[in-house]
Amino acid sequence: MALLASWRFHKEANVLSPPLNGAPHTLPGLIGSSQAMQGVYQTTRQAASSRASVLLLGETGTGKELIAHALHRLGERRNRPFVRVNCGALSENLLESELFGHVRGSFTGAIDNRTGRFEAAHSGTIFLDEINSTTPLLQVKLLRVLQEREFERVGDTQTIRVDTRVVAASNRDLAEESAEGRFREDLYYRLNVVPIWLPPLRQRREDIPALVTHFLNAYNEENDRYVVHIEPRAMEAMQDYAWPGNVRELQNYIERAVVMATGDELTFALLPPIVRGESDAPRGAFRRMDFESLAVQLVEEGLAKADDDACDLHSRVVDRVEKEVIAQVLGRCDGVQIKAAQRLGINRNTLHKKIKDYGLDNGDNGTGTKSGS
Repeated sequence: MALLASWRFHKEANVLSPPLNGAPHTLPGLIGSSQAMQGVYQTTRQAASSRASVLLLGETGTGKELIAHALHRLGERRNRPFVRVNCGALSENLLESELFGHVRGSFTGAIDNRTGRFEAAHSGTIFLDEINSTTPLLQVKLLRVLQEREFERVGDTQTIRVDTRVVAASNRDLAEESAEGRFREDLYYRLNVVPIWLPPLRQRREDIPALVTHFLNAYNEENDRYVVHIEPRAMEAMQDYAWPGNVRELQNYIERAVVMATGDELTFALLPPIVRGESDAPRGAFRRMDFESLAVQLVEEGLAKADDDACDLHSRVVDRVEKEVIAQVLGRCDGVQIKAAQRLGINRNTLHKKIKDYGLDNGDNGTGTKSGS
């Protein structure tokens, strides 16, 4: 399979030119013409021309920073500063100083006055990545900036006013975080004026060939290589894989393949065992997903391992999950069926039957059961 050449990569500008074959228009720096991404592009273009706060949601590696850049470049602030802050990389005290600045002597190590990121982004855009990791105290201060457009540097009494557009990103469901008391509800509503959800790569598999093409072009140029063909079996494996690390994971594997290739073809053998289906996914990769995404992948895996004419899909997927749920709940209830039935929300007799059907009464999965309380 010859390498598709519809996307031209301009390394110096870090943007992609439009496709030459009439494919749907995307956004600068973004690839994919799937229906899921078309909705992202449309919302991004509409939001870019406004001053409203934007909340980017999606799993790690889905391209939230690229959307943040697109919002800035397509808006009226395109010629003003774009400032990124990774809220998850700093402690509360350091992050407060990073965002709002500090004055000399305000804390140990503050030997000079320092301008914060909000002030540096005045008249431009500030991108607050991983905002879900901020502490309640810092969330109060962020809320004030969003509502009043003002703050004080750490250790100072002088109020600074700014005109800074806020784009925030989270790889967790902030509505759920707010309901659980881990994120301020009022801050969530201030950020969530225009929400944009970025779909995981497994929900837009039709974009994988274009993404592979783009990364091959980029890493060929960067490493002075000429990997210009893709073995059909390799492309099939990449489209079948679930990509828990999303586009970032795909990018890393393509870079590795370009570096390790001995010829001009990206072959099946150049892909890591996990993509070739020869090893299980790391447990940590699954834990990075939200519950809904994990459920989607679980079903996909169950269907992928079944024959095309299989007639036992319910038992393969649903029954297997139900057995695991019952086994784990029984374990947490010390095998007491009355308590487990209450936790599960089912009738005790129903639970007793399922325990027998799944062989859990014999201590399967390490679980013994007791009928009494």
